[in-house]
Amino acid sequence: MAKRGPYEKGEAKRREILEAALEIFAKEGYRGTSLRKVAARCNLSLPGLMHYFDSKEDLLTQVLRVRDEAARSRYPELTGPESYRAIVREGANTPGLVELFVSMSAAASDPGHPAHTHFGERYPAIRGAIVEYLRRRMDEGAIRADIPPERLAVVLVAVADGVQLQWLTDRSMDMEDPINDMMTLLSSPSQRPAGAAD
Repeated sequence: MAKRGPYEKGEAKRREILEAALEIFAKEGYRGTSLRKVAARCNLSLPGLMHYFDSKEDLLTQVLRVRDEAARSRYPELTGPESYRAIVREGANTPGLVELFVSMSAAASDPGHPAHTHFGERYPAIRGAIVEYLRRRMDEGAIRADIPPERLAVVLVAVADGVQLQWLTDRSMDMEDPINDMMTLLSSPSQRPAGAAD
């Protein structure tokens, strides 16, 4: 068996670190978790861990990239309200990653922050997928067509992100309820449950 080169070994170790951090942050929260714990899981010292990243913020940004890649593999396309709800439901089961996402999305407004590029790529991709779904459903007559799908996509992303932010300070809130409400509001009158308001 051929030996792997240093670059390939380094990439494999970097991936191991990111997967360990993703798992630990999901269970314990990223604010309450020392990077030393992540390093120990990977048989590294803290300086050894940081050798693979430009900064702590770079490591955290890469954790979010891995989380998003995993979500895309589970939900390759938005197929309906249930996939939208499932993504939100995952957040409720991994509060540490919701906390990381909200914190990093706020920090990403700084063009110099490592998360700036990630979020600059993430939002257009998500909105694009939602627009495609909305157009299909509009063509089928299942949802209202009086608002451009590009604008509705912005609203749906804003609802999902806003719900997560509120949920961090009030865990009694059900994050799926606002998603269900939005889907009811978007559905065409003929598709709405009896008694649903316009």
